[in-house]
Amino acid sequence: MALEKEYIDRITKYVRWLIAVVVVFLVSGIGLVVYQYRANQVIEPSFDSKIVVDPSKVQGASASKEGYRSKFEDTKKINTYATASRTPLEELQGSITPSDLHFERHHAGIPEIDPEQHELLIHGLLDKPIRLKLSDLKKYPSVSRICFIECSGNFRYGKREMTPGEVCGLTSQSEWTGVLLSTVLRDLGVKADAKWLLAEGADGALMARSVPLQEALTEAIIAYGQNGEAIRPQQGYPMRLVIPGFEGNTQIKWLRRIELTDEPVMTREETSKYTEKIKDGKIRMFSLVMDARSIITFPSYPKKIEKGWQELRGIAWSGRGKVKRVLVSVDNGQTWQDAHLQGPVLEKAHTAFRFMWNWDGKPTRVLSKAIDETGYEQPTYNQLVEARGEKGGYHFNPVVGWDIEKSGETFLADVKDI
Repeated sequence: MALEKEYIDRITKYVRWLIAVVVVFLVSGIGLVVYQYRANQVIEPSFDSKIVVDPSKVQGASASKEGYRSKFEDTKKINTYATASRTPLEELQGSITPSDLHFERHHAGIPEIDPEQHELLIHGLLDKPIRLKLSDLKKYPSVSRICFIECSGNFRYGKREMTPGEVCGLTSQSEWTGVLLSTVLRDLGVKADAKWLLAEGADGALMARSVPLQEALTEAIIAYGQNGEAIRPQQGYPMRLVIPGFEGNTQIKWLRRIELTDEPVMTREETSKYTEKIKDGKIRMFSLVMDARSIITFPSYPKKIEKGWQELRGIAWSGRGKVKRVLVSVDNGQTWQDAHLQGPVLEKAHTAFRFMWNWDGKPTRVLSKAIDETGYEQPTYNQLVEARGEKGGYHFNPVVGWDIEKSGETFLADVKDI
């Protein structure tokens, strides 16, 4: 019995020793894991003791097939109605608009087009009509051109709580790649009486516009690329017409037909639409070129500034050529000073401008106006109304300003008081 008891005690001692060893190992392992976890963290000294993982201490995401914005950025277009969405001008950096933020304007939705099935017919006053698939178009010498596209109805106002994108966000800028229309027509035998062209889209509205042939041949591009990739469906995939400086509705998307004619076809979009009333009951037609304009994008609603040095930022553009000057006023138009233009200043392109200003904390109004190389100066709202007898409509490009309140809050100024 004594030997048996001694044997049991010895076994019990070994079991306890083994349990103790296991416990020590477990505690040590857990302690090591906790230590390493805590060592890979930075405690951010803030009122809520927020813990932030140090990105330099962890493995980052692997390569992806498609780029994406940071989760901390939430830049999106501004939807105003079913057929249009605006570019958030106040959120952009520089002068190029990301393809997914390019404004949209369509009349019957966005068609889904297979480029293998799509054809462009070029006919009319030509010796040799032609049908081109996308692959055929890409056999021609290509060109790339940076320019803006703007809807002719690009202006809204009416309340103080409006952003630059809500005011005039129906303008965007891209690098367009394709073939000069003149290159395609060169060998087709354009007849002497051809003075106009009709461009028609493959959308449900069969959007179509007449354009003077001579002006179109100068710069028009049948484009299939945008900002280094294929044109996106919202912008006319697989091909569209780009005519730098012309109003957006002439730059037909989903292009399927170009007909050379001796006179304008007088489509719905150039008779009942896209015309402007002027004085004495007259109507102005075929006002195709977009006039010079500008807008300050910072400070602007809903931004709030603090007393001291501010960098006023904005964009200016003209369909007539280069922006020559942008004048800025920080005292409601009493005095004007030249803003700095970001180079290179391109023809018929958005030009970024900047102006350093030391705000004294008093309420004021900041304004900008563009002057292009032809000498055209962006008018005020009241000057436009005086000239046209109308308080809005197409090609309405008034000087826009922002009211800075004592609190630093910024609101859209009443254009009628500028």
